[in-house]
Formats: sequence, structure tokens, C-alpha cells
Amino acid sequence: MSGYWPWWAGAAGLALITINYALTTDRSFGVSSAWDRVLHWRRERRLEEMDGEFTDERALADALAAATAEHFGTSPTATTVPPASYGTSQLLETDADPTVHEATPVTNPAPLVTQAALLISIFFGGLIAAVTSGRFHLRFDMGPGFRNVVTANPTIMIILLFVGGVLVGFGTRLAGGCSSGHGLNGCGRLRPVSLVATAVFFGTAVAVSFLLWKVI
Repeated sequence: MSGYWPWWAGAAGLALITINYALTTDRSFGVSSAWDRVLHWRRERRLEEMDGEFTDERALADALAAATAEHFGTSPTATTVPPASYGTSQLLETDADPTVHEATPVTNPAPLVTQAALLISIFFGGLIAAVTSGRFHLRFDMGPGFRNVVTANPTIMIILLFVGGVLVGFGTRLAGGCSSGHGLNGCGRLRPVSLVATAVFFGTAVAVSFLLWKVI
């Protein structure tokens, strides 16, 4: 690797990663959501354990019946069906068509280990690319562009980066996803909220870049 990939190769690579991630985990690809789940891994582990207890539909139905009986003081084996209101059909029969429940499947979150693997792979992928291209070196500034346009003072640089990171985190939470979640997955699925979010943050980035390089 002597240089960056051409734009079309990068686009094809991102498409393959996104499609493969969706097929293997049945979830949307997103870095911010993965980071949030890994940071709260104890909570996520408890949720996974709770989900694992009710993978069997029969066990889930029994647990719901027992909870209903405990709350209302009735027998969980009672087969009494409340009378239907006027104009409604008897759809609560026990021999109802089971395909009704199959039409609304529930998507469980991807295992926590896949989220951690995603974050680790991003780090090592960038490291391998930098090392193999011969461009890897440690630096403690943002480069000449940042020094010339923003500031060369290291203290001000740290403050600005910290504030920028807080704003990015706040915006990501407010928008319900980051650029990878909305731009790669949401737009690929033609979700209106993702189309709007992507247009907003890319439009803002273009405006700020123009302001920094052409005006200031």
C-alpha cells in the first residue's frame, strides 16, 4: 500500500462491510451504538441473560401467564376468555392462526461481543493500513492545517478538541446515530430520518469547511 484507495474502491469496501455486518448480526452497522453498548457492558450482559431466558416461546408464554396470575390473583391455567366488545370478532381463541404472530418478528440486539469486535477491528484496521503504507508515526498535534487555520497553541487545541468531542457525542445522541449508522445503513435502507440526518451533518460540514478555508 503506497497511497489511499480510490474513491470507488472505498465505496465498494464500505458497502461490503455494511452488507456483511447486517447479514451476520441482523443489526445495523453503527459505531456510536457499539461504543455505548461496550461502555455499559454490565447492563448489556444482564439484558442478554434476560433475553436468553425467554428464547423459548412456550417458556415466555408460561412466564407471562404466571405474572398475570400473580398480579390479578387468578389461576395461570384458567382458560376464561373475557367477553369481546360489541362488533369485534373472537380472535383470542387458542386455536387462532399461528401465522398472525409470525408476521411481526422481534429483532434482538446483536451480541455484545460483536460490538467489541467491531471497535477493536476499526483500531487495528487503521493501524495495519498506516504501518503497511509507511505513514505510521506518533504525533501530538493536528497537523499544519489545524495550526494554520485554527490554533498552534497546544492548550487551546486540547480545549477545542474536548469541546468538539462533547458536541459530537451530544449530536450523535440527539440524532439517534452517527455518520456510519445514518449514512451507511439508514440511507441504504431509505429511512427518512437517516436521509435528513445525513443531509444535515454533511451540509454543516461543507458550510464549516468553506467558512474556515475561504472566509477565515
